[in-house]
Amino acid sequence: MAETDKLFAGAIPDLYDRLLVPLIFADYARDLAARVARLKPHDILEIAAGTGVVTRALAPQMDANARLVATDLNQPMLDLAAERQGDDPRITWRQADALALPFQAWSFDVVLCQFGAMFFPDRVQAYREAHRVLKPGGYFLFNVWDAIEANELPLAVTEALARHFPDDPPRFLARTPYGYGDPAAVRADLEAAGFRNITLETLEMKSGALSAEEIATGLCQGSPLRNEIEARDPTGLHAATRTAADALRQRFGEGAIVGRIRAHVVSASR
Repeated sequence: MAETDKLFAGAIPDLYDRLLVPLIFADYARDLAARVARLKPHDILEIAAGTGVVTRALAPQMDANARLVATDLNQPMLDLAAERQGDDPRITWRQADALALPFQAWSFDVVLCQFGAMFFPDRVQAYREAHRVLKPGGYFLFNVWDAIEANELPLAVTEALARHFPDDPPRFLARTPYGYGDPAAVRADLEAAGFRNITLETLEMKSGALSAEEIATGLCQGSPLRNEIEARDPTGLHAATRTAADALRQRFGEGAIVGRIRAHVVSASR
């Protein structure tokens, strides 16, 4: 994983929240929040909270005396998440590295993570930290994308950018967010960290937007893919985005676009 794969700053957080959250994250966030809520936890830790889409889905389902600590490596993402959520005394926002969580052992009933595990430089270490801060019998719930071939819109954009930059194709999407889709690898990493009762459920949905431009802008400019594009052509971000939008129209047609997306939902206990 490249160092820039973890950098969500500058213009990225706003575009991420406005375009990518409704495009690919919101439905899975509602699913993950419902799974957490069914456990009736009192002390909850969210890691890699991003702009707070799971937090917003979970908050209305939390008990009045529950507490949620929402963390992320990138403070700009947390700032936007806190603004979107509004004041809620049950929720604390805190910058934190998943590989070195600033919490005591046995602090939480549930640890959850929405599409963040793929970004951990050392996944086993991150899982060990989740295991450490969980109370005995606590649960770790998270989701990860399946391979990029099972996610039609990011695949179309990746292939378009490979044609746009034939000498050095940007591979962020395939390498990182869609690079940890092997259930056997996920299970092995969790077992190495000490987890038990591991289940993985593959959940396929549909994803779409009103135009190819919305999808291309979200993926090319609202994610660290932007960093890769600008590294190859500092003034070429909009041209690359147009290339991606043209490819989406050619594959899916004019107007609203809908494509298949697929992820694995994971549960494990301490």
